[in-house]
Amino acid sequence: MAQTTVVSAPGKVLISGGYLVLDPKYSGTVVSTSSRFYTVVRDDISTSSNSIRVRSPQFLDATWGYSVSTAEGTVAVEALSTKYVCAHLEPISSEMTSTCTSKSNNKFVHLALQSTLTLAAEISGIASVGERLSRGLDISIVGDNDFYSQRETLAALNLPRTLASLHQIPPFMPTKGPLSSVHKTGLGSSAALITSLVSALLLHFSSIPASALDTPKSPGRALAHNLAQYVHCRAQGKVGSGFDVAAAVFGSHRYTRFNPDVIDGLMGAENLRSQVLRPILSPENEDWDHVIRPFKLPPLTRLMLADVDAGSDTPSLVGKVLKWRNSNPEDSLALWTSLDKLNTQLAATLVDLSDLHDKDPGSYITAVKYIASMQAIQAIRAKMRDMGERSGVPIEPPEQTQLLDACVALAGVVGGGVPGAGGYDAIWLLVCEPLDVAPDIPPRERVENVWANYTALDVSPLSVVESLAGGVRVEAIDSIRGLEEATRPV
Repeated sequence: MAQTTVVSAPGKVLISGGYLVLDPKYSGTVVSTSSRFYTVVRDDISTSSNSIRVRSPQFLDATWGYSVSTAEGTVAVEALSTKYVCAHLEPISSEMTSTCTSKSNNKFVHLALQSTLTLAAEISGIASVGERLSRGLDISIVGDNDFYSQRETLAALNLPRTLASLHQIPPFMPTKGPLSSVHKTGLGSSAALITSLVSALLLHFSSIPASALDTPKSPGRALAHNLAQYVHCRAQGKVGSGFDVAAAVFGSHRYTRFNPDVIDGLMGAENLRSQVLRPILSPENEDWDHVIRPFKLPPLTRLMLADVDAGSDTPSLVGKVLKWRNSNPEDSLALWTSLDKLNTQLAATLVDLSDLHDKDPGSYITAVKYIASMQAIQAIRAKMRDMGERSGVPIEPPEQTQLLDACVALAGVVGGGVPGAGGYDAIWLLVCEPLDVAPDIPPRERVENVWANYTALDVSPLSVVESLAGGVRVEAIDSIRGLEEATRPV
């Protein structure tokens, strides 16, 4: 019987702990976003047996084909030319003609397929994997619009750059370009993509139960996390902090990283097919020592984000900061220690506000409109700018400092900063959303007015807010607007 599996995972915004999360002595506060990546896995009798077609329909030339062999008791995933795969599909629309000329491989997808199917064979047996593959698979992966800049779309529709305009754009809007040319907005698209993909495959191959993603601390969710961390690190060629994958799996939280040694042996292996993954990736492996502490933004506060018309190379920024840190151990230790105290203070203050609401909602609702800026946020920004100056890295470039200062000066804006590693990617703000501001202009509208009239940088809002739905989860395809249409096999 044909089966369809749909899994989504959210993006992220690191609001404190930039760079420090690379060190397990420190923690970061990460907020998961309402924007999600969706993976739809379908048994597909239109493809040949033991073949997998992966499509990213928001981009040109974004169909990849793979053949899978389960001979000799191991799983081997081989990339095929897209032209070969498309030749085995009936019918091929004229719209697919350009897509079917690509012979490129997608490293992230290939690694995800090889690793997840290898793990599935270890859990369920090679025969079970082979039986599921006998029908072939069609996999579609799409991301919500906020993962990509919508400037050109808004201009084509003759719409202003406002939150209201963003809601008029159809879901899963095609970018009209190849994946390599898209301008991303820094929400952690690769981590959300990998998490949704490997989790969907684990479910589709019955390697974790259908209920595994229903609870925050299930072994199945932990296995999906460990696998996604490994695949993401392997695809990037290094072991990063992992906060972006953790946010995709667990939602908003306070994060302390895992020891990179836990997957060191897997990272160095040349033959992916011969790897034994389960003992290392198992949730029972106590070497996975990351810490996930629950966190959410206080009630009646809103996360607002905007992207700017430039991008930063996160690995390059991180490398320069770490080089400075290694060259200046005493100075960097003092700075990071003071930053960590401020980061901890910020997280504790936000948690205390949530507790205050739970204890006395009436007083909290009355008081929230009078909340002034949190000095910890401003102090964190100052320390991050200091680190940027010392390391020669534009963590908070002057143009963004001016924009943030203009926003923070507005009534109702609690604070803000540049997320993650910084650079010219985006800014975030924490804004009060009182229930009654009449006759005043709501703080959100004040911020939008500043963004719309700002000239030193090209600012475009994002529609994301904090996701209250947690991390990775199973979806019903007909409950997500536009998902069936965007991923329907051609």
